[in-house]
Amino acid sequence: MRFALFRRKPQAPIGTRPFDLLCITVAAVLGVHAPHLPIWFTAALAATLGLRWWQRRTRSGRAPLYLKLPLVALLSAAVIFHYGTLFGREPGAALAVGLLILKLLETETSRDVRVGAAFSCFALMAALLFDQGMVATALVALGLLPALATLRALEPARPATTLPRELLPALRLLVASLPLALLAFVFVPRLSSPLWGAPNASQSRTGLSPDMSPGDMSELLIDDRPAMRVSFDEAPPPKMQRYFRAYVMWSYDGRRWSTRDAGQTPISIEHGPTTGYTISLEPNGQRLLPALDVPVSVPERAQLTSDGEVFTDRPVNDAYVYAMRSATGYRLQAQLDARDRRFALALPAGFNPRTLALAERWRAEHGTNDAATVQAALALFHDGGFNYTLAPAPLGRDAVDDFLFATHEGFCEHYSSAFTVLMRAAGIPARVVTGYQGGYWNTTGQYLLVRQADAHAWSEVWLQGRGWVRVDPTAAVRPERVSLGAAAASATSDWSPNHWWLDVRNRWDVVNRWWNQGVIGFDQLRQHGMLTPFGLQDTNAGTLGLLLAFGGSLFAALGLSWAMWKRPPADPARTAMQVLERRLAAVGVARRASEGPQHYFNRAARALPSQRTELEQLMRTYLELRYAHEKPPVDLLKDFRQAARDFRPRRVVK
Repeated sequence: MRFALFRRKPQAPIGTRPFDLLCITVAAVLGVHAPHLPIWFTAALAATLGLRWWQRRTRSGRAPLYLKLPLVALLSAAVIFHYGTLFGREPGAALAVGLLILKLLETETSRDVRVGAAFSCFALMAALLFDQGMVATALVALGLLPALATLRALEPARPATTLPRELLPALRLLVASLPLALLAFVFVPRLSSPLWGAPNASQSRTGLSPDMSPGDMSELLIDDRPAMRVSFDEAPPPKMQRYFRAYVMWSYDGRRWSTRDAGQTPISIEHGPTTGYTISLEPNGQRLLPALDVPVSVPERAQLTSDGEVFTDRPVNDAYVYAMRSATGYRLQAQLDARDRRFALALPAGFNPRTLALAERWRAEHGTNDAATVQAALALFHDGGFNYTLAPAPLGRDAVDDFLFATHEGFCEHYSSAFTVLMRAAGIPARVVTGYQGGYWNTTGQYLLVRQADAHAWSEVWLQGRGWVRVDPTAAVRPERVSLGAAAASATSDWSPNHWWLDVRNRWDVVNRWWNQGVIGFDQLRQHGMLTPFGLQDTNAGTLGLLLAFGGSLFAALGLSWAMWKRPPADPARTAMQVLERRLAAVGVARRASEGPQHYFNRAARALPSQRTELEQLMRTYLELRYAHEKPPVDLLKDFRQAARDFRPRRVVK
């Protein structure tokens, strides 16, 4: 008896509408997480969600325990099978979404719905750990609409309405919360590192790599995401000079090229006028900073190697902006020491015999005329029936032999690798350079948009008196790769750079750039300096807290004032009745102050005998609306309002 006082009262099962809205909410969560979940995993969760929704529409009730426990175990096993662990951002998000969907199997009461809606909001927020772009943020915000509508659907005595009308109040709440969200965004003190201690999602997308073998860049070359945006102090360089240097690769094992440790040796370069520019680099998880070929100065906390590579002191895990100067006309390393020459001529033994034999014939034919040997190799690519494609045939152990004498197809990796091997075999020092080439000049934003698909590989050969000279063998096969860009090189012959969708996509990037700079790039440093124009040189956490409290109090006062001055909702039945009264009064049947509705309608019917039937019907409907129901039925109210608008009194009998 004593413990019965604290026993929870059984709750009645929820109706169809709250459950349907919760299913829509969970589907929205699954949708925003789908881009980083395995396809098979997403499909399985979607099928489970659909089956549960269908099952409850036919027969309510929780799923039995012997079904739920194996499903939870199967979910955990699937996450471990794909990710190898249950911990971390990706497996944690997959497990959370899966558990949310399994929660629907036992959702039958209002408490279950509230728990599901609250956890859905948390799972929606977790999607921002993977992508904080403007579109992703908007989708997460829209995902809150069904969650808010779900909670409103649990209110008692809710009138039945259509599904779109269920979402409208939630939309109004979301819009009303935007000023307060903006206030919190600006004044909540920023942390120097994420609270959860996890790296950004973009850290898993490394882009260019410090090593390369033919075929490695195929996925990167179809990745349409921005890699960086470049603003120039003056006019941008011509398209043929838009090479952005990243990694310089010296070592070759017969298949793979890799970088070397360039040490602290200063770069040896002679150059003319330089170009100043600012790069906004997307997060990539690497220390390398791409630079216009070839850099002569670097930003703070970065160093320039003797190979022309630029490295910062920490991985780029957030959007990173840096300013540099480069020379597009230069002479790089005019003198080549014995160590570098040995590195630049090294080839593994026992690989590519036909390639070596071809290079030896060129050496015998051209002698010490290295420039002629370079031209012979370029002529081979131009006239030898080679084809540029992002889906080349696979290569065997002697990859360069297979490429030069069998498949004749590939992209920049294949051509730069084969050309560099040919040069080394002919006794000419050579190395592979990877980076980006081209980009789209956005006239609206006045910046160069470089996408991951603009990744490129070329060669450098060392020529006496000229130093390291850039040679792009891909341009000998597909000149459009340099003159028009990566999209032109990989497309069919009917490609046109004026495709409307391509232009729209690139112009839209102006908005993405603004979002990255104004929202994602709003870090602790910018927050502390945002009040400098108002005389505050450094905004500390205490000042931010005071501003946040003041702004929050102001919004609370405005909300309270609006609530106090808000007029009570009009009575729709009474409003329609007032329309009838005005029309009847216009023909001489005015309602008296002490007259009830039934007596008034009867007197009006006697005065307008030709419309007695209409008036009696209006009377019965109004009396039913006013006295027969606690809440007027929507359909009956709609009919009365329409009838009141349509009623036109004709004459009064004296």
